Amino acid sequence: MALVFRVAMQFVGILLSLLGWVLSIITTFLPHWKNLNLDLNEMENWTVGLWQTCVTQEEVGMQCKDFDSFLALPAELRISRIILILMFLSNGLGFLGLLVSGFGLDCLRIGERQQDVKRQLLILGGILFWTAGVTALVPVSWVAHRTVQEFWDETVPEIVPRWEFGEALFIGWFAGCSLLLGGCLLNWAACGTQVPLASGHYAVAEMQTQCSYLDNGTANPSV
Repeated sequence: MALVFRVAMQFVGILLSLLGWVLSIITTFLPHWKNLNLDLNEMENWTVGLWQTCVTQEEVGMQCKDFDSFLALPAELRISRIILILMFLSNGLGFLGLLVSGFGLDCLRIGERQQDVKRQLLILGGILFWTAGVTALVPVSWVAHRTVQEFWDETVPEIVPRWEFGEALFIGWFAGCSLLLGGCLLNWAACGTQVPLASGHYAVAEMQTQCSYLDNGTANPSV
């Protein structure tokens, strides 16, 4: 029963990590980090991301323009873009974590008799997912913090439109939490059970050997 529970935790951890890794990549390129609705023109909606700014109009649709230079970005997005350079690296590490953790799964027959190596692979994969999750949460939380500060800034007149949270921030939070939770499940599965999976195979093989001796009417020579 404990063995089935451990395999289930590994499977759920891999799925959560894969989901978080894909969503973190989507967050990086999605141009909806901040939204701006104009009260004077409700048919026009502005969105800004890390690479471009977009305006959505009812008649024209969405039109986007890339930032001309890195210095043209707002301060909070400029800092987040620097941090997201590490996020690209974490996406690569997340992919590496998927490969490493895959070879460490108990349901994979490769390396059945090297349980210590498979356990270390699971732990390493979990650490890689933790790193990817934290690196995804830092820039998203920073932009959200700056957006809240600007929204409640009393020095800005109330008539001036305020930026609000975009969809990419929520996707980024979900991605980071999925990566963290997936890494936790993998490490829990690797460290929570000390009985190796291979011992079960040895027990089954020994039982089959004993049965063969009984069928032949002979005694086990090792006894």
